[in-house]
Amino acid sequence: MKAYLILDFKIIDLNEFMEYVEKIPSHIKKHHGKYLIEGVHPDTIEGTWRPETLIVLEFETRENANSFLADPEVKELFGIRHRSTEGNLILVDGGS
Repeated sequence: MKAYLILDFKIIDLNEFMEYVEKIPSHIKKHHGKYLIEGVHPDTIEGTWRPETLIVLEFETRENANSFLADPEVKELFGIRHRSTEGNLILVDGGS
């Protein structure tokens, strides 16, 4: 079953964030993931959720997503993202 990482964030340091943007795609691919939605500015239709920027990554399996999240090189890049953005990240399994 496919798994999805959903990230909503606000950039607070664009220069530092650009290092993350340049390096993270190869790690996503390494773990059999791909972008479904890449850095769009969504419109809120209902509710109070107001993400400024949204990314959705699809992985072949939850195991692939978890190996991506646990990869030491990815964790280093997450440090860059944590310093340069404010946001939320969730992992969900795909439906049938």
